[in-house]
Order: sequence, then C-alpha cells, then structure tokens
Amino acid sequence: MIRIQKYLAECGVASRRAAEKLIQDGLVAVDGNIVTEMGTKIEPSKNRVTYKGESVVLDEKIWLMLNKPTGVICTSDDPQGRETVLDMLPPSSSRLYTVGRLDVMSEGLLLVMNDGDLAHRLMHPRHHIEKKYQVWIDRELSTSDINRMRQGINCRGEMLAALRVEPLRRSLEGRYGYTLTLGEGRNRHIRRLMEALKCTVLRLTRVSVGPLRLEKLRSGEHRDLDRWEVDKLRKAVGLS
Repeated sequence: MIRIQKYLAECGVASRRAAEKLIQDGLVAVDGNIVTEMGTKIEPSKNRVTYKGESVVLDEKIWLMLNKPTGVICTSDDPQGRETVLDMLPPSSSRLYTVGRLDVMSEGLLLVMNDGDLAHRLMHPRHHIEKKYQVWIDRELSTSDINRMRQGINCRGEMLAALRVEPLRRSLEGRYGYTLTLGEGRNRHIRRLMEALKCTVLRLTRVSVGPLRLEKLRSGEHRDLDRWEVDKLRKAVGLS
C-alpha cells in the first residue's frame, strides 16, 4: 500500500506537495471515484489511478547523467527550434525532469530522470544539495572579491553567494579559473555574481551535483546512473 500523493510523485505527475493540491482540486480519481483525502492509500497493482481522466502508471525508473554542451537548452520545447536536452536522449514515454538548469551557454553535469519525488527534492533549497562549477573569467579575483561572494552580494534585490571559492591550479594567459561551490542555485547565479564583480565569464561548467561528479563523461554524452549513485542521491535528500 502507498499513499496516493506519494504514488503521484513517484509517477512523475508532480512533487508530493503539488500532488496534494491536485487531490484537493478534485483532479485525481481512484477506480473512477474522485479522491480528496490526503491519507488515501492504494495498491498500484489493483487500483486504477487517473489524473484529469488519464491513467497514471508507474513507469520503470530512468536516472541519467548528461554532459550538456553549450548551445543546448534545458527545456522540453523551444519555439526558436534550438536543440534541447531531450533531443540528445533516447525517446521516452515518461515525463523526464532535468534536475536544475544550465543556461544555453553553460555546460556540464545535468541529471535527467522520471523520478519526480527525487528530482523535486534535489532541487529544493532545504536539502542543501551542493553543486560545484568551474568558471573561467577575464581577470584574477582579489581577496576582497572572494570575501564578498562568500558573504553574499545583493543583485537586484536577490542575495547571491558562494559557499566556497577556490582557484584552479592551472591557468592560461588572460584566463583565470576558479571552482565555486553553491548551496543553492538561482537563475544565472554565477554569471550574475561575476557581473556584479565586473568580470566577464569565458567558460562555465558544472562538475558535480551532491555526491555525483562529471569525471570522464565527454561533452554530449550521457549514461545511466549506477544503483549506488541513485542510492547516494536518495540518502542525500532523506529518501530511504
């Protein structure tokens, strides 16, 4: 037996909290009867669950890691006809979630899955899932710059900060590299930080999400997560 809101989340319909709202709005039915009780339990093998009249079925779980190249966008569809992350993956009948986003000119580690509950928890700030980025900029950061980033910089009314800022050992002429660790990622977080410091971003790559690292996955390639990697992610957000 499983609570219906948890089942909806595991099927990728919505996060558990959003699923509760769907139930309250009378959009979910079990065996043809509208359900409004949050504690309702079902047996997926015996009960038929529908959302807006469409059957909700627990698909086989998909957990992928992708090394997103620049020029690819993190939406399911683009009116401008640009390549999307989903265009790079095998066709799937399941609704796939990207765990966070990378802007079109950023690259690196992106998790894609149909595990709605896990995806929403990984993206929720209260779970403090750290993400690491390597950023190359056009000048060296001063001690003052680094301290400002750690303390937080007010950017158009939004406080942006980095937990850690560490210089990369290698350097190129006119290019200075740093590893930035974020506790939560806001829209264009690092680019806006650098803009506030009057730095130009030359390259931005996400290299880790929580316990998972990009390592040797080439640009444009993807792979299935190993079971131990999924278990680590679930443990990191308090899922058994």
